[in-house]
Amino acid sequence: MKYFGTDGFRGRVNDNLRLEHAVKIGEYLGKYFSRTVKNPRILIGKDTRRSSYMLEYGIAAGVTSAGGDAFLMHVTTTPSVSYITKKDGFDCGVMITASHNPYYDNGIKILNSAGEKMGDSFLQRLEDYIDGDDHFPDAEEPGNCVDYLSGRNSYMNYLTGIPKNSFRGYKIGLDSANGASFAIARNVFSMLGADVFLIGHKPDGKNINVDCGSTHPEALQKFVVENGLDAGFAFDGDADRCIMVDEKGGIIDGDGIMYILALDMQEKGILDKDTVVITVMSNLGLIKALTNHGIKTAVTDVGDKYVAQEMFSNGYSIGGEQSGHIILGRHAQTGDGILTAIVLTDVIVGTKNIASALASGLKILPQQLKNISVKDKEGIMADSRILSYVKDLNDGLKGSARVLLRASGTEPLIRIMAEAPSEKECSDLIEGTEKIIRDLYPEA
Repeated sequence: MKYFGTDGFRGRVNDNLRLEHAVKIGEYLGKYFSRTVKNPRILIGKDTRRSSYMLEYGIAAGVTSAGGDAFLMHVTTTPSVSYITKKDGFDCGVMITASHNPYYDNGIKILNSAGEKMGDSFLQRLEDYIDGDDHFPDAEEPGNCVDYLSGRNSYMNYLTGIPKNSFRGYKIGLDSANGASFAIARNVFSMLGADVFLIGHKPDGKNINVDCGSTHPEALQKFVVENGLDAGFAFDGDADRCIMVDEKGGIIDGDGIMYILALDMQEKGILDKDTVVITVMSNLGLIKALTNHGIKTAVTDVGDKYVAQEMFSNGYSIGGEQSGHIILGRHAQTGDGILTAIVLTDVIVGTKNIASALASGLKILPQQLKNISVKDKEGIMADSRILSYVKDLNDGLKGSARVLLRASGTEPLIRIMAEAPSEKECSDLIEGTEKIIRDLYPEA
């Protein structure tokens, strides 16, 4: 598609994502849902980027001009928009965020009435509308713009009802990436009784994700150790990701989180079909560790929407990505960083374990990723000689290591990922694969 990728319409503000795009999107949503509903209700949330306000007002203007009612949750998280869209019966939800990207980028995610990412056919029609295909009648009168801060409060109350244990006496660090979770996460953990320690909680419109959050957890690692905390949790800009830091300052990424939660769910008898949904980027060490506990894995392409599709199509209860998108199907339709942090803390409290002990059975293999610039990524990914080389290589490794080849969805890049028992073996695997590509495509 021209505008919408795997995670919404994302781009540089006032360049390939402009105010007029936001207005058009709002207009389309208002007109589309007005076909079947009088004054359709559209929920809108945003992260802390300076440009999010401009885009919020643009979408709201478009919705109301088309006869819809725009409900503003203001600064809030993507998972909260998903939850409230479904709970309070909105026709659709909109989240304005570029997630872990720098402040000068932004994005627009559209959710259906079930709180799930909108399907491609709908988004294609929306793209056609943005480019001038307007076959809808104008509204007889504009809709309303409604303050809906109460939705955010309802979401926080929902989160506080999930854990089985009080967090009283536990010292928890939270890094909100100067993003959407800066108030919500603090309030929820405080309501649950934890002693809360904060970093990345002072957004100024331009410091979102700067040296903080799930993509830069180094500050949280140091913070947890220096303050003697039981655990720390780093979110991204819109808080649909979570990375955990144990009491020793060690990183537990999405693979480690899925391992901890899957074992806990298995013990409680709530790991549906004894299966965890992972992506092709999850570490071989995770697959082996889960197998040792009799837990199967279903593997999807990269992207939390593919994880969600696999989960909800087949009745699985947990899935996620190495990056920290964790979907807990009993509680949410999408990845939710704060929810993930709450459930992990509940496991720590309930088992009376230290955080570092929870993932002790998981041995992660060294993993390296190299991006190479190319002119014809589609041709390379379809070249039978290259595909045969990678297949034969992996067959020969017999599960002890692997090479994965992927094309970037947005850039002229081929990504070569290798996992092996040592860093040297990873480097050798990547070097050999890159040589084949460059020999066959010398212009790359």
